[in-house]
Parts: sequence; C-alpha cells; structure tokens
Amino acid sequence: MTEYSAAQQEALNEFKLDIGHLNALSNANRQKLIMLLGEVSGDRGIKVNDLAEKTGLSQPATSHHLKTLRDIGMVDSRQVGNVVYYYLTLDDTIARLERLTRALRRQSQGL
Repeated sequence: MTEYSAAQQEALNEFKLDIGHLNALSNANRQKLIMLLGEVSGDRGIKVNDLAEKTGLSQPATSHHLKTLRDIGMVDSRQVGNVVYYYLTLDDTIARLERLTRALRRQSQGL
C-alpha cells in the first residue's frame, strides 16, 4: 500500500469529495449548457426548450444534463406557471474547485 504525505492525502480527499462536480464538468454538452446559462443574469433563467435549441440537443437529453447539474448544485430552477426556468448556482462549485486547487498546490509544493 502506498504511503501518502499529509498534503497528498488532503489533495486526494478533496478530489474524492469533488468527483461529482469534476465528472459533471467533463461532459462537453454540460459545458455548453453552463456557458449558455452563464449568459443569463441572476435567477432569471432560461427555458429547457430554448437551451435544447441553442445546443442542438433533444429536449430529453437537455433535461437529463440539467438534472445532473442540478443534482450537484450547479443549476437550479424556478417555475412560473407551467414554464420552468433554469439558472446557474455556482457559489458551491467555485468554493469546491478553489479548495481542490489549494490542496493540489500544497501537494505539488510538498507542504
């Protein structure tokens, strides 16, 4: 079994905690959705059909990707009548990536 330094173990632990976010970010279609949602200010949001049209994905595929992003807290939605609007909620994701980056820096510096 490999012995890890404290910094390496910290980086590994952060990676394990953030694997869901990293997997979500690794998909090109979800990256497109994040970029499109980033163009919309605040929680105004954008409809799934509009996102599907802009990405070239089917509505079910778009909904699937939005669900993945919502499950990890990168996207949220609000309903107005029968219409659902999706928007970014990046605070937690940014904090996670910053923690992971700090841990990786400490590990690479041997701290």
